[in-house]
Amino acid sequence: MSKAKPTDRQTQVRFVRFLVVGGSAYAVQVATMKLFLLGCGMNLAFSLSFLCSTTTHYSLNRWWALPSTRVDTGRQLREYLGVAALSYVINFLLFRLCVDVLGLGRIWATAIAVPPSTLVVFLLLNFRVFRHAGHAATSTSPRDPPE
Repeated sequence: MSKAKPTDRQTQVRFVRFLVVGGSAYAVQVATMKLFLLGCGMNLAFSLSFLCSTTTHYSLNRWWALPSTRVDTGRQLREYLGVAALSYVINFLLFRLCVDVLGLGRIWATAIAVPPSTLVVFLLLNFRVFRHAGHAATSTSPRDPPE
């Protein structure tokens, strides 16, 4: 099976869907951030809104934007959570940088913190976590199920 290129049509469609999902998850994050700020401190509000956004993101990607041929859903979920943790670290550090160093408001800082990790997250999700037959891993280890 040939390795898919990032410019192939299937990858482009998946990327557009991923962006729609990202926009939806972003809207969830901003809305819940505003809601949680009414009763929580800034760091807790950011973390809770990130959790709501990540749940939305996983669900929409798993079943619509990046449908996967993998059958090892438990491992897939663990890999997704690893990517989400990486995304959280990137987002939180940028959020704090925007608030503490740049002096931006909390909502603007939230808005700016999201996009930088988008490309990294897409690459990891599309080509590893939610890969499809056209993007099968090139190595076949005993831990990777056949596709």
